[in-house]
Amino acid sequence: MNSDNMIEDLIKKNRSCRRFHQECPINRETLNELVNLARISASAANIQPLRYILSCDPLINSEIFSCLGWAAYLKDWAGPVEGERPPAYIIMLGDTELTKDFWCDHGIASQSILLGAREKGLAGCMLGMVNKERLGKILTIEPKYRIMLVLAIGKPKEEAVIEQIETDGDIKYWRDENQIHHVPKRRLEDIIIRI
Repeated sequence: MNSDNMIEDLIKKNRSCRRFHQECPINRETLNELVNLARISASAANIQPLRYILSCDPLINSEIFSCLGWAAYLKDWAGPVEGERPPAYIIMLGDTELTKDFWCDHGIASQSILLGAREKGLAGCMLGMVNKERLGKILTIEPKYRIMLVLAIGKPKEEAVIEQIETDGDIKYWRDENQIHHVPKRRLEDIIIRI
């Protein structure tokens, strides 16, 4: 890998992964290392209000999975089947006793975690479609913590490719007959409005 393009290559590989090798476990130490990347990342006003629940336990994972929505654009797909589900989760919480406004901290922390996962040969998916009330009860989360996101982590079992958005402007990701996940991206010249 050319060191000049290292971060660009890592970001290109960092696509949302929704199918995993469930039989390949992720250990607690790996999850700790990934959360440490979030810990040392930027935080608005350096408040550092994020907290984490880690799971690499299959029984707890099945409970977490039951609270998640997967890939809204893929209307004919209900989510990963048994055997393709994530072997680990990181539940990201906001401590409302420290602040009520988490700004973009959860986005920054999630990107750090997911880039770290890709560097380790793993992949992840940032999940915002979460039945937060149910997940809070399952994990006995104190009311002072707001569920921000759930990150699914594991060894990827799918391939994703970036494409340029067609002239119709459709931004919806899709899968082809070989189950390759296609992710349309806008052209650079279409997103820079002024120089």
